[in-house]
Amino acid sequence: MTSLAAENRRVWGLIALITLLAILFVPFSQFALGVRYTYTLRIVSLGGALLGIVSGVLGCFAILRQQSLMGDALSHAALPGVGIAFLLAGRELGVLLIGAGIASWLGVQFIRAVTRTTRIKQDAAMGIVLASWFAAGIALLAYIQGRSDASQAGLDSFIFGQAAAIVEGDIQLIAGVGLASFVILAAFWKEFKLITFDPQFASANGFRVAILDTLLSTLIVVAIVLGLQLAGVILMVGMLIAPGIAARQWTNKLNQMIILAAVFGAFAGGTGAIVSAIDTDVPTGPMIIIVAFSLVLVSIAFAPGRGLLWSWLRAQRDRRRFAAQTMLRHLYRYATQHGGPDAPVPCEFVLGVGGSAATIGLEQLRQRGYADGDDQSWQLTSMGIEAAQEDAHNQSLWDTYRQYSDELNLPMVREDRQEDNHSLLPGEAVQKLEQKLEGPQI
Repeated sequence: MTSLAAENRRVWGLIALITLLAILFVPFSQFALGVRYTYTLRIVSLGGALLGIVSGVLGCFAILRQQSLMGDALSHAALPGVGIAFLLAGRELGVLLIGAGIASWLGVQFIRAVTRTTRIKQDAAMGIVLASWFAAGIALLAYIQGRSDASQAGLDSFIFGQAAAIVEGDIQLIAGVGLASFVILAAFWKEFKLITFDPQFASANGFRVAILDTLLSTLIVVAIVLGLQLAGVILMVGMLIAPGIAARQWTNKLNQMIILAAVFGAFAGGTGAIVSAIDTDVPTGPMIIIVAFSLVLVSIAFAPGRGLLWSWLRAQRDRRRFAAQTMLRHLYRYATQHGGPDAPVPCEFVLGVGGSAATIGLEQLRQRGYADGDDQSWQLTSMGIEAAQEDAHNQSLWDTYRQYSDELNLPMVREDRQEDNHSLLPGEAVQKLEQKLEGPQI
């Protein structure tokens, strides 16, 4: 319970910290970076933040369902829909986005049909959709460019995004559609969570997994379509999965992951847009993805529990602990065989049996007050003798457990000789081992 409470405090503290940094970045960018918040920059940064929230929340489900490539495939699949919608109805943005959404949704259905009716795996089906749909979109754009009104189309901006073209109506569209998506997500929260973590259990309990899966995939398609104008079909997958990947490193709870992904997405979208305003030659979409990827790198490196830094520190701590425990056993074993537990142990023996870890182990024993020595010999202190005797008794109990666990009807646990029996076995089981150890059978 203590570790769970600490994790909750850490996650909520991180959410508050990122929110505070996002707020403070506005005045910092004005005074330190010389950014001028024009109407266009305010619209673009707000649009990037809103898009980051929507894509971060919905992207969490794609990540947890191991469908990160789905976002890449569907974003590329949207391109032919844009071309067809332009040929049918002109350059109206709403029509273009509807066409993109229909093409992406058809891509989802094609992937499902291929995986359900053939032996092709899901990743291969996604690759087929990504390549074929995107190739069809490029061909359509090339055809449109050859028309007399090609100069008026500007559809190639959907490939890499064109954030400067966003207007206030686009912000309202992202906010409205995003809010509707969140309402649906809240209404089907239990069902979406169940099909994400255990679809077989959901199917066995009467949930219509296929319909729920289609609905969740449709919401992901909506997030992708909303970001086409800002990030483009190539970079939109980064907006979809990067905030969720970063959030996953910090927590094991879905609700906290979603909130943290929304905060990360908003920070990446808003900050990336502001940073891109420092230099007019820096495109907004790629800069947003760079900020999002930076959050992923920081999370992978420093997130407690999963971060590379904490894993390295934990490995170093375990190495020191293991070296100290090993040297304690060697010193005690040699001393008891040569006069008593407090007998001096030659350094030649210590270095010979301990190898390269001997120096680390001896230094740890000295720091704990278990042993003292010099270049000639080492000797256990009274505290060290007591600790060595407890360790020897613990090893005897583990030997007894391995030999008589079935006979004594003891619970099955993972045997770890570096840990105390009492921390892994119930008190009644340890008592049975003590009685067996003292009996004539041993």
